[in-house]
Parts: sequence; C-alpha cells; structure tokens
Amino acid sequence: MRYAAILLFAALYAYAMVTWGMPELAGAAYLVASTACFAVYAMDKASARAGRWRTSENTLLLMGLACGWPGAALAQQWLRHNSSKQSFGARFWTTV
Repeated sequence: MRYAAILLFAALYAYAMVTWGMPELAGAAYLVASTACFAVYAMDKASARAGRWRTSENTLLLMGLACGWPGAALAQQWLRHNSSKQSFGARFWTTV
C-alpha cells in the first residue's frame, strides 16, 4: 500500500509537470521534506529503543502533512515505526 501510494503520487506529479508545467521546485520541496521526515522517524525509533524522550505523534503527523508523507511512509515500512498502531496509521493516511 505504501509503495503504491508513493508511486501513484510520483506518477501524478510527473503528469502534472508535463501537462500543466508544475515547477520542479515543488518536487524538490517534497524530496527535502520527505528526507527530513524520514530522519525524524529514524531518530524517534532510535529514541524508543534506547528508552529516551520521544517525538510526539502529532509532530510526526504534522511533518507528514507538510509534504513529508512519502518519507514517513517509507520510514514506517523500513524501520517498522508505528506500523502496528492502527490508530496512528488511520490518522496518518487521513493526513495524506
């Protein structure tokens, strides 16, 4: 599901670039936001394993909402971060 959503988004963005002249800068912004979001998820996962202070779920959701959702989706899949919490998953996909 996560990979399909990212691939669909990339295809729709590519279509919008070709058809409507969507700026490449917007794609770059998604890439930067996604990378930052992935990094925050990774740091939060490391904090969870070490028993340290955690990033709030609301912060993680807001980062995804601010164009970082592709990175968040990959982090959830690759790092197994919040992947089993159905309530978080539902809120995440609502923000996407």
